[in-house]
Amino acid sequence: MAFPYTALRELLVAEPVLFALLAALLGMMVGSFLNVVIHRLPRMLQREWQEQCAWLEGQPIAAATPYNLVVPRSACPVCQHAIAWYENIPVLSWLALRGRCSQCATPISKRYPLVELLTGLLFGYAAWRWGVGMQTLFVWVLLASLVALSFIDFDTQLLPDNITMPLLWIGLLINLDGLFCPLDEAVIGAVAGYLALWLIYHLFKLLTGKEGMGFGDFKLLAALGAWLGWKMLLPIVLAASFAGASIGIAFIVFAGRDRAAPMPFGPWLALGGVIALVWGERLVQVWLG
Repeated sequence: MAFPYTALRELLVAEPVLFALLAALLGMMVGSFLNVVIHRLPRMLQREWQEQCAWLEGQPIAAATPYNLVVPRSACPVCQHAIAWYENIPVLSWLALRGRCSQCATPISKRYPLVELLTGLLFGYAAWRWGVGMQTLFVWVLLASLVALSFIDFDTQLLPDNITMPLLWIGLLINLDGLFCPLDEAVIGAVAGYLALWLIYHLFKLLTGKEGMGFGDFKLLAALGAWLGWKMLLPIVLAASFAGASIGIAFIVFAGRDRAAPMPFGPWLALGGVIALVWGERLVQVWLG
């Protein structure tokens, strides 16, 4: 018996609230996987860089145990208790365990349910806003990538090419048919997004002798330009700059953060991208008068 795809699609189109709820559940499951990506991808890259350095120096590369997004199985970092499937249900398991390991009672970071809830809310909103279709599917891809990049940048001040570059190419490919913007706007957006921050970076370095941002920021803005078009670049950068400056000042004033301490810009670019995705057309109308 064939899967009743048409009937399911018609049901979800007729019941947008149901579609949004199902999308939110899907988003929380995706968020659970994003927690793995956020934690493991920087460590995978570090291993790769260490192996490359050893190879360049002519040193023997020690055999390492497999470590990727699939293996080893998730476990408590303290007692090495393997996480059972029922301990890995998004949000609910964290609540049931009261935020602690079931074996050694080590606290489990609140970030895990936060990422799951955030991804679920974003997926649910996207389903409600764009409805059933390919556009929603790719919005999910964009949102999941931005969530992963934001938290990785918070932790490590890295925006891995493993995510930013595929995101750039996907943005150009889906706009071959103008899914989010015309192809010419996507191409110009990718080029202008990269060059804009590249010029700011070199100008800041020339004036101060310091690096104000990383190359990953250039690539992320290029990817957002490829998805949303060049017209969205100014709203993205303005929103990112305002959010980053506001949060930075708040940390300095209320949390005693050192002004010289570096602050990641990727999360604010991601926030600007979401704002442009949702309200971009209105912002562009205001911008272009």
